[in-house]
Amino acid sequence: MPFADLGLSDELLRAVGESGYTEPTPIQAATVPSVLMMRDIIGIAQTGTGKTAAFVLPMIDILGHGRSRARMPRSLILEPTRELAAQVAENFEKYGKYHKLSMALLIGGVQMGDQVKALEKGVDVLIATPGRLMDLFERGKILLTQCNLLVIDEADRMLDMGFIPDIETICTKLPTNRQTLLFSATMPPPIKKLADKFLSNPKTIEVARPASTNINITQWLVPVKGQAFEKRKVLRGLLKQDDVTTAIIFCNRKTAVRELNKSLKSHGFRSGEIHGDMDQSARIAELDRFKSGDINILVASDVAARGLDIKGVSTVFNFDAPWHPDDYVHRIGRTGRAGATGTAYTLVAKEDAENIDNIEKLTGQKIPRLESVPAVEEEDAAPRGRRTRETKPEPRRAAKRDEAPREQPARPRNDAPRAERPARDARPPRREPARREEADDGPDEGWNGPMPDFLSAKLTTD
Repeated sequence: MPFADLGLSDELLRAVGESGYTEPTPIQAATVPSVLMMRDIIGIAQTGTGKTAAFVLPMIDILGHGRSRARMPRSLILEPTRELAAQVAENFEKYGKYHKLSMALLIGGVQMGDQVKALEKGVDVLIATPGRLMDLFERGKILLTQCNLLVIDEADRMLDMGFIPDIETICTKLPTNRQTLLFSATMPPPIKKLADKFLSNPKTIEVARPASTNINITQWLVPVKGQAFEKRKVLRGLLKQDDVTTAIIFCNRKTAVRELNKSLKSHGFRSGEIHGDMDQSARIAELDRFKSGDINILVASDVAARGLDIKGVSTVFNFDAPWHPDDYVHRIGRTGRAGATGTAYTLVAKEDAENIDNIEKLTGQKIPRLESVPAVEEEDAAPRGRRTRETKPEPRRAAKRDEAPREQPARPRNDAPRAERPARDARPPRREPARREEADDGPDEGWNGPMPDFLSAKLTTD
């Protein structure tokens, strides 16, 4: 079915064609005509199916007729994260370039004054996260009485982040005869209750079984030892495979994101990071670097796991097995998008067994284990070019080259009975070197030459 059969305007079809799309995805083909007929919609679709365009395209044509008024947006799209909100805004700019629609983005990390100025001019489309929208509403900077079209996107993610009470409050501020579109990858009971309360005779469109994974994604479990050093070593071997061109690596903690990115860069990889402690401008800048190819590896926390549509991601790595099985579906959905194929690796230690069991129960499939992992040579423990096999440090106790071993003065013999000798425990304890797996996996900045004489003398033992 071509896009022309969906009932969209010529201007919109022109913009879609210039974007390189010729046929709608299943969720788009099923949703667009019903939205144009002003039906309420419950859309259940896995990530990467073109869900965003399924509501953006008909909204552009619906809003093409009418005028906006100051502080009274004509439509509202609620997104759980800043990144998703920014992505929806990009879709409106791309597909609505032949329409004269005004748009405002209400997200945290951006000056509130600029957002208020945009609202005062009047907007056709308001894209917002619930927290910032509620903040402006309570300050009296926005009215929702003229908002006749509401989109609740990623509803199950809204539930996970605790936004359902805010969404219920927002719904009560909108006209009761509005059109409401709700999209979610899964339909847990609280989301079903929300839909029953605020949607009127909705049409349910489901293009894939809830929580199913994309069949275009090849999945692997990679058994590893629990130490972070060993996991990083295995990850580097996987990253060096020829078919890994661009990759997103997910960690469970923000500190792990920072540490892993630092380690990868020290080994010569072109990597960047994105997590919740970064301000909005820094996160957008890092995403732009990834999209432009300035970096080809992005280390991320789950703040980036849902909804980001970045073309050409060849591989997804779960450096940490996700705590919540739903997050696994959304993480690996960053690859294999729009009909392309992709690969997802999950590094699994013994303590991850329960998490993997929950993931396999949710998706209804057994994930195969990767038996052979690409080897990483030991010299890769330092940055590329910093240390080679020829410049590897000599053993610590080795004598200077071309010199005879230094003679040590004879020690007086202690013939006293054992009981009269000083206890060994009375001597100051020798400091043991740090264990390798607990050390930072960065460049080795220690001594890289033969041992000085004064150290040789101090290391002499009984």
